[in-house]
Amino acid sequence: MRAGYVLSGRYKIKQTLGEGGMANVYLAQDLILQRPVAVKLMRLDLRDDPAAVRRFQREAISLTELTHPNIVSIYDVGEDNGMQYLIMEYVEGTDLKAYIQQNFPLSFPTVVAIMEQILAAVEHAHSHGIIHRDLKPQNILIDQAGQVKITDFGIALATTDSLTQTNTLMGSVHYLSPEQARGSVVTKQSDIYSLGIILFELLTKRVPFQGETAVSIALKHYKDEMPAVRQFNSEIPQALENVIAHATAKSLADRYQTAAEMAADLKTALNLERANEMPWHPAQYLDDETKVLEPIVVDKSQKNQTTEKKPVKKKPWSKKKKWLVIIAAFVGFLIILSLIAYAVAPRSVKVPDLQGMTKGEAEAVLQQKQLKVGKIKHRASEKYYEGQIVTTDPATGLSVRQNSKVTLVLSSGPEKRPFGNYNGQSFSKVKRQLEKKGVTVLKDTKHSEKVAAGEIISQSIRPKKKIVWQDTTVTFTVSSGTNVIKLRDLTGYTRKSVGDYAAERGLELQSNWQDGSSGTENKADLVVGQNPAAGTIVQSGSILSVTFANATSTTDKDSSVDSSKSNDSSSSVSNETSASSSTANNQFNLAVTIPYNSAGINSTSSSSTAQQVQVYLADDNHSLDQVYQTLSITKDTKISLPFTLNKSKTGKYKIVENGTTIAENSNVTSGN
Repeated sequence: MRAGYVLSGRYKIKQTLGEGGMANVYLAQDLILQRPVAVKLMRLDLRDDPAAVRRFQREAISLTELTHPNIVSIYDVGEDNGMQYLIMEYVEGTDLKAYIQQNFPLSFPTVVAIMEQILAAVEHAHSHGIIHRDLKPQNILIDQAGQVKITDFGIALATTDSLTQTNTLMGSVHYLSPEQARGSVVTKQSDIYSLGIILFELLTKRVPFQGETAVSIALKHYKDEMPAVRQFNSEIPQALENVIAHATAKSLADRYQTAAEMAADLKTALNLERANEMPWHPAQYLDDETKVLEPIVVDKSQKNQTTEKKPVKKKPWSKKKKWLVIIAAFVGFLIILSLIAYAVAPRSVKVPDLQGMTKGEAEAVLQQKQLKVGKIKHRASEKYYEGQIVTTDPATGLSVRQNSKVTLVLSSGPEKRPFGNYNGQSFSKVKRQLEKKGVTVLKDTKHSEKVAAGEIISQSIRPKKKIVWQDTTVTFTVSSGTNVIKLRDLTGYTRKSVGDYAAERGLELQSNWQDGSSGTENKADLVVGQNPAAGTIVQSGSILSVTFANATSTTDKDSSVDSSKSNDSSSSVSNETSASSSTANNQFNLAVTIPYNSAGINSTSSSSTAQQVQVYLADDNHSLDQVYQTLSITKDTKISLPFTLNKSKTGKYKIVENGTTIAENSNVTSGN
């Protein structure tokens, strides 16, 4: 299963942790609880095998009945597209087999500590009537803190299950008990035998019996005496060797009866009082005695007795009889020869269905059918993930001779296709086309003078780049058309402020002055008119014409702010409407002079330091809680405040420096 696949919409596969005979294990992320989990997924080639399905389901049942710190927890059980899976606790570490290889030799206290955890878990399982039947270092996990957890209860059985009577050889042969090897009833003591082998391996980094075949190793468990661990390392305490001998006794009567009994014996194995302990032997070994068999007496009187026989004369064969014998012998020879040829000739088998399997799974199935893996080819496939088998040659169901080679065609994943150039095309049409192919389409918008609204300006994937449709996300920048602007009321803006406003919005600024001058005016000149008017909708690139009033103009009468009364809201301000006021519309300009450093107590800077002030204005078009204009002044500055008021209303303004109101007027009228 490829990384990125989301199982049942919740568990996102990240990587493969291991492959087994019945299931593959993956690391995944639980998208709901946001935690790593281990996913055990039943192999595809076994999904139609009822016995394998029962074993897989039995593991789920076994684990749900067991809650112990040294047994892997199970979180969920389910099925996705015909694939059965278990969601289990993820143990960040390694299995005991790899741990031994990486850390050998282990100290004797470490060995005892590991075994005590394993025994505690096994005793817990036994107390719930569950026999593991496949205890081995590969099925025991150990994390970075040294905590042990037993997993893989795939062939575990309840002690009441009738299948414990089966003669089928199950479990890993290097850790197989004698009763399992001969097909007898499996008991809790069968697990104890396997624990003895694990302890043997912890101390020696090897298993006690080796062989060329599984059967030869199983026979050694059944017949051969268990090697002494002290012959590999004489430093191993005799008490530890005795625990192994007691756990691996051939006879169930001599073996530990419970895991708890073995744990109790192991717990004291390193105590000083057991330092000179004698080797342990089974009771049967102590009771054996040498027995002398009585000789068989032969009656000499019968020795020389013989029976006299008269010779029988044989009649000579006729020629006809001789020929019949010769022909019969020849026919018999041909029959025997044919039988031998038939016996040694390879038989026909049908090519199994390997579609959807991995290469490793297919090799196992072919081996069972006495077939071999031939060439490996690759082909793009939309149906099968990368690494899964698409087809075989010969095809599924065809008859071939045993030991024939079968070519495997593996999926290289979905075919990569060149991405198109969609610039200038309709975004909505392109989006529909690509989403049908499985592409995720995202959208950004941007104003454009050249590209019509709704058409694509640019794309995040370059044209002709080869991609897999289903795994691709593309972002298109789409034109929203030309930029449209609603003009602001620019009355009272300085030359710099109105220039910045036009530049930011892409407007072409044209400046005019009331006195008809040609642009040599003061930077403090203020806008008194604009065309188009405020509120007009224009496009980016349009012309904005503004009219300035010269800062030295006498058309407005000053309203001076007395610094000595700057904090007094009733300070005297002289107001006069400008000559350009429109009485009919109740629109007028109020001239106000802001003295430099008028706040006095708020500034200790020299006269060259800029003073920041904020102007607030309230009329029919403005609100006093919003800044109308921000100025930076280095000298006394005159500003013109535009008011639009109905005859029955009054306007307001205030000037603030460093958070302090230095001037205000709450009763502004056209007659001020």
